[in-house]
Amino acid sequence: MKTQEDANGIVTLTKAGEDLIKDSSLYNEGLRPTTKAEHSWTAYNFASLWIGMSICLPTYAMAAGLISLGMNWWQAILTIILGNCIVLIPILLNSHAGTKFGIPYPVFARLWFGSKGAHIPAVARGLIGAGWFGINCWFGGAAIDTLLMSMTDWASVPGHLWISFFGFWLLNVWVAYRGPEAIKKMEAWAAPILIIMSLALLVWALTKAGGWGPMLSAPSTFTSAGEFLKVFFPALTGAIAFWATMALNIPDFCRYAKSQKAQIVGQSSSLPTTMGFFSFIGVAVASATVVIYGEALWDPAAVLAKFSPLAIFLGTIGIILATLTTNVAANIVAPARAVENLAPRRLSYEAGAIIAGVVSLLMQPWHILENFGNYIFLWLGTYGALLGPIDGIAIADYWLVRKRRIHLTELYKPNGMYAYKTGFNMRAIWAMLIGIAIPFVSKYIPGFHIIWDNAWTVGLLISLAIYTWMMKNDASIMSQKEYDQITTQAQESRAS
Repeated sequence: MKTQEDANGIVTLTKAGEDLIKDSSLYNEGLRPTTKAEHSWTAYNFASLWIGMSICLPTYAMAAGLISLGMNWWQAILTIILGNCIVLIPILLNSHAGTKFGIPYPVFARLWFGSKGAHIPAVARGLIGAGWFGINCWFGGAAIDTLLMSMTDWASVPGHLWISFFGFWLLNVWVAYRGPEAIKKMEAWAAPILIIMSLALLVWALTKAGGWGPMLSAPSTFTSAGEFLKVFFPALTGAIAFWATMALNIPDFCRYAKSQKAQIVGQSSSLPTTMGFFSFIGVAVASATVVIYGEALWDPAAVLAKFSPLAIFLGTIGIILATLTTNVAANIVAPARAVENLAPRRLSYEAGAIIAGVVSLLMQPWHILENFGNYIFLWLGTYGALLGPIDGIAIADYWLVRKRRIHLTELYKPNGMYAYKTGFNMRAIWAMLIGIAIPFVSKYIPGFHIIWDNAWTVGLLISLAIYTWMMKNDASIMSQKEYDQITTQAQESRAS
């Protein structure tokens, strides 16, 4: 037997299955299916992963950006929570495949784009991950620079901001280089520390501002529902797109899940709640600074710079932790795996992490963060339009076309059933292109801009429908009888 399925519905390779694929050009240690022993992540590990990733400076900045665009505090928080509840759906749907079959995202993508075509969604996700990696390094480096200037004469050092940025970038690349297991350990102990530090910042703001009233009294600047909706829909797309990247490559982490229940409970309980909680802290603290200092300080480092030296030191550690836990988990694993998948026999995850770090510099994160318009509309909105269709294809293929039936060893055969003759599944490519094109064209047609404002959702639904229709009779689809035979044989093998 090549595969076996346990009581939790997790499929792993037998010794015969491992021997069959280990010499394949599509196989290496980082891309192989996980073993039974490696399925060790509990609900707490997934909750700590999302807590560590959500408590970060970009989350704080997103809430601040929505306020600067005219929303009041509860409009901003509800927009962010709603966006995260929506993106949680594809996250959980794609998590199922990673958990059940123990495969990383680039291998999962072979299922729908082909053995060669998988490079298209893998590289697309990887480039965006590299962009986010640079953004987080810039956020963190700038925060550290601000705090160093408040403690020393750091401002007199030529190029001090760039030194802070590149120093912090090197730290992030080094931690990412250590691999996913190191990320798991770091998230487990960092998550509670970040929660405590976030609460401490909120308590300080509440105490100094004299209560909730003065902190949250700023009204919305919108005078009509129409004005609000013009900002709400693109802002919602931005909130969804914030984690649309993880909705694709979540199998990179869920391949280690102990069970489906562990990943579902851990992720559902932590993502929307933590994003809403930390966004609220960002809004509340920034609003409190208006009362305390007479101006809104949207940069947490600028707030910390006004504290005592000890508080500044502890705050700096907190910012480093918050950025590291987000960056190395959410933004480096996917591009590193994408690079590794380009040449599995020659490139390792470690090489991929270094290459991804270099690419993040080429994407010039300092330009993306010049203003909130670039951040929310240009960056979040545009890549949401690119990733939505790929999310739709992934969901359609696994849940609607194949109905969760995958021939695991075939994913590692260059000319196997998922090679689609040329290595490319042209139906997936066409579904993706149409899903991207319709929102982009709508952006320039009077009266149709709302389609662009909801580009991630529209693109996902279009590509999902087109791909499902085009793939309904594909030869690579296993029947229930064929899959049941494989499962029964695996059970008999275990019994014997």
